[in-house]
Amino acid sequence: MAENIISLQGVTKEFTTKSGPVVALRDINLDIERGDSYGIIGLSGAGKSTLVRTINLLEEPTEGKVLFDGRVLTGLKSKELNLQRRKISMIFQQFNLLMQRDAVGNICFPLEIAGVPKAEAVAKAEELLKVVDLEERAHSYPSQLSGGQKQRVAIARALASDPEVILCDEATSALDPKTTRSILTLLRKINEERGITLVVITHEMGVIKQLCNKVAVIEGGEIVERGPVKEIFANPKTKAARKLFFPDAGEREMPHVRTAVKNRLRLAFNEQTAYKPIIANMILEIGEPVNMLYANMDALLDEQKGQMVIALSDDKEIAEKQKAYLMKEGVNFTEIPEDSDYYDYPVNGPEEEVSE
Repeated sequence: MAENIISLQGVTKEFTTKSGPVVALRDINLDIERGDSYGIIGLSGAGKSTLVRTINLLEEPTEGKVLFDGRVLTGLKSKELNLQRRKISMIFQQFNLLMQRDAVGNICFPLEIAGVPKAEAVAKAEELLKVVDLEERAHSYPSQLSGGQKQRVAIARALASDPEVILCDEATSALDPKTTRSILTLLRKINEERGITLVVITHEMGVIKQLCNKVAVIEGGEIVERGPVKEIFANPKTKAARKLFFPDAGEREMPHVRTAVKNRLRLAFNEQTAYKPIIANMILEIGEPVNMLYANMDALLDEQKGQMVIALSDDKEIAEKQKAYLMKEGVNFTEIPEDSDYYDYPVNGPEEEVSE
């Protein structure tokens, strides 16, 4: 059984402002297992950056406990807390490199603070530059590096202290799509080969799909849904999760379509069904067309997934045959009520908060 490396228990964070108190986090309970690549996703202002900063106590919770590897961090004295923090590295959106130091110097910086001898620190920095495929830029300064190269230096610096956890706070938001893919591939390699737990804060679902095995959706300072990425992709239970996982669907299903089209289903295809011509075969077998309103294919880690929104026949008997065919082929589907738009429909009964 996997062990939890990070646990947040009843964490609430309240800020005092001129206009009064603001609750950024409310009763957060979250367990992250050793070796996870755990995504925390939400829109701007949802509380995700505050949440990640409570993990290493850069933000002290107003209420609740933060545990790292079974030890309670909240309440520790500065010296003890700093010792624990060395096991938790952080990567930032804006890289946070020292402009007056070259790549090796930036990687050496945390080692110098820890009292590592200079020669040993330099040797380790050079080795880590090989890990991030940047050894040829060892003596380049940040002003001489591209955004992706800067982030690779930042990743190498994060690895310098031999962490057990790396917190990634919007680590790819400042990068172009191609560079983002290469950085996510590097982070995934570090997670898989070194066993380092990743906590990934992002507003981009593409990051979650490419990098994470589990995800928590945060909205208004609360965790509204959590679980394996594959499960939430197949069956999102909350409106917030549906908006994040399937943003295009809501844009394509315009309000006038909602009232004009009946008998809608959302189909979720897994790796076994994604490449089969199921809809085409269903039309041929039953002899009745379907109206395809939306379709999309996605890769979750290395597995191909897909979703589609279709409208069945207006004839009730034929529509039941179409559903039966989909069930026979192993396609997971959910009916969308006529008076609901794509985001509002209940997936497994009424929308409800998901417990641990």
